Amino acid sequence: MKRPPAVTELIDELKKLPGIGQKTAERLSFFLMRGKADQANKLASAIQNLKEKIILCSICHGITESEPCDICSDTSRDHSQICVVEEPHDVYVLENMGYFKGVYHVLMGVISPLDGIGPDDLNIEALKEKVSKLGIKEVILATNPDMEGESTAVYISKVLKPFSVKVTRIARGLPVGSDIEYADSVTLLKSMEGRLEMR
Repeated sequence: MKRPPAVTELIDELKKLPGIGQKTAERLSFFLMRGKADQANKLASAIQNLKEKIILCSICHGITESEPCDICSDTSRDHSQICVVEEPHDVYVLENMGYFKGVYHVLMGVISPLDGIGPDDLNIEALKEKVSKLGIKEVILATNPDMEGESTAVYISKVLKPFSVKVTRIARGLPVGSDIEYADSVTLLKSMEGRLEMR
């Protein structure tokens, strides 16, 4: 017996989300179908709001509803210290740690030749411009400790070498091959405290 087209369409759309396979998509679809209409409408509304209200900050490239974002517009933060991360959600992971009081720069990915992503596809030029014009004292490279994250960090440290800026890399508190997104706050704190200057 074939499923109704509306259910099949929802399952197909849910499967496009990261980490959602056929079985999970089916479970979520049937959960939404059995639930109250109000619950499904709230979810639909939240997704629509996300697409309509969220923008990228013109300074750090993080996600925000205001321009510039709360972090970039906060005068109590140390704007001479920039933490470079791969994706916007990494900012929130590091912020939850409550340790870092500088500002951020989101690359929007990593250098990955196999995926056709080179340095020009990332926000590296914008970082270089900040360092050359804004009196930045330290750039902390907090890319993931995997092959792409490491090669991106090495590339950025070479690009910033001509400038008189301290370039550090978060320490190895994070296991190789893992994502910052899934690290606990203690591990992140140790990584941030034990960062090393890149040469």
